[in-house]
Amino acid sequence: ELIFRLIAQHAKAKQPVRRLWLQSMTPQSIRDGFSRLRSDDDMLPLADAARSRAEADWLVGINGTRAMTAFNSKGGGFFLTTVGRVQTPTLSIVVEREEKIRKFVSRDYWEVRADFVAASGFYEGRWFDPSFKRNEFDPEQRDSRLWSVAAAESVVAAVRGKQGTVTEESKPSTQLSPLLFDLTSLQREANGRFGFSAKNTLGLAQALYEKHKVLTYPRTDARALPEDYLATVKETMAVLKESNNYHQFANQILSKDWVKPNKRIFDNSKISDHFAIIPTTQAPHGLSDAEQKLYDLVARRFMAVFFPSAEYQITTRISTVEQHPFKTEGKVLVRPGWLAIYGKEAAAETEGGKDGDKGQPLVAVQPGERPVAEHAEAKGLKTKPPARYSEATLLGAMESAGKQIDDDELREAMQEKGLGTPATRAAIIEGLLTEKYMLREGRELIPTAKAFQLMTLLRGLEVEELCRADLTGEWEYKLAQMEKGQLSRAAFMRQIADMTERMVKKAKEYDRDTIPGDYATLSAPCPNCGGVVKENYRRYACTGKDGGEGCGFSFGKSPAGR
Repeated sequence: ELIFRLIAQHAKAKQPVRRLWLQSMTPQSIRDGFSRLRSDDDMLPLADAARSRAEADWLVGINGTRAMTAFNSKGGGFFLTTVGRVQTPTLSIVVEREEKIRKFVSRDYWEVRADFVAASGFYEGRWFDPSFKRNEFDPEQRDSRLWSVAAAESVVAAVRGKQGTVTEESKPSTQLSPLLFDLTSLQREANGRFGFSAKNTLGLAQALYEKHKVLTYPRTDARALPEDYLATVKETMAVLKESNNYHQFANQILSKDWVKPNKRIFDNSKISDHFAIIPTTQAPHGLSDAEQKLYDLVARRFMAVFFPSAEYQITTRISTVEQHPFKTEGKVLVRPGWLAIYGKEAAAETEGGKDGDKGQPLVAVQPGERPVAEHAEAKGLKTKPPARYSEATLLGAMESAGKQIDDDELREAMQEKGLGTPATRAAIIEGLLTEKYMLREGRELIPTAKAFQLMTLLRGLEVEELCRADLTGEWEYKLAQMEKGQLSRAAFMRQIADMTERMVKKAKEYDRDTIPGDYATLSAPCPNCGGVVKENYRRYACTGKDGGEGCGFSFGKSPAGR
């Protein structure tokens, strides 16, 4: 939209404008598009949003980068400090997680496990507290955790060698296949499965679209297909049927007529400009190894979405010994449904699985039988800090603006408040790595000292919008409202301008040594006068003895560039 507006503006075009708007490239929908050309006025809200996004990026990025660089270079030297409307809040998500990890204090806890002997074999149970309630102030509490070794040992002593009573409930459960891929979900899957970076996945998907013509347009945020796409989907299935890898599944879908109208798959209201990423009617040839892996991900997901749900039988067994309950869970795959595409078989067909595993039924216990807790032990464990972000989890966090959301439907609702767009997220992560704000170690992303320094500075200057991902998410939401004509461009740009002015003004007012922050006090005394050495924004400096004057001794945070 913006490219068209800028060209028309540059060419000083005065002609009346009508717009061809296509959601899918089937001949019929192209004809429909021409028969229903849209007026230029219809598209003005979209143009406003596009222009506002670009201008907001310039205002925040150019002024912010200049202000922070000037601030950090006050004492001589040139310390480039880049700031961006999307890159800085993304960095704040990673820094906040690292701060949590650094502040984390591990606690010891114990779990009690018992091996029960029944007539038909062994099974394991884990002690739990049936009256347990979640504690929002202490998220580490769990129903199976005991916080003292004495409590755990007393359970072990009470149950060892004793008989128990058993209650069991078994209920069926179904699992739908995941939705079709948009770019972000494809990048997350490829990072988790193959370790591909987001940038790498985008490049491969782009090559599969442009060069090989085997995938549809990849830079999309939709996970549905147009409602007039049933015939095209059937043609695509017929192409997949010819491939040895996919023959049995594509054949099943076509012969059983599983391609039917279904709002989960075909829904125009869930498509903005492009639809979900699916294979095209072109058969793949001459793909590189990495391209083949990505094509396979998309092709299998495309078939999976038409397959029936996977069906499980979930059994929860409670064995109670001397008033102490132990839980054993078994999850058995009864009908693989879409999981067959990923090589999963029904439990009856799996070999070598352990009892009670995802694949195997639990050892049967007869009604009235009293199994013996032959062996019981208290296992000492430690609580773990939250995990660092990988590219897959960071893309998920950007999509929901840092809020931890695992539910697909909920994530969709948050998407309007995400950071960046599917097409720009990979570039933003790469930019932070290039600017040395983060390092890649294996699959982990670790923020550097430079990142912590920028966050201290922005928090000290109270530029909340750039340190809090959810506030930037609100801006994305406002841009989405503007696209729908519900918010005026002037009001939005005024907010951005106000924030930028406030940031530059604050950076001018503050002195480098007075930036507030969470600073350290060194345990080693000043080598000059024996005073206390404290950290400030830029250096470690002597603050003197017992509240006296400092002697002037100080040193930088990266001596000799280290």
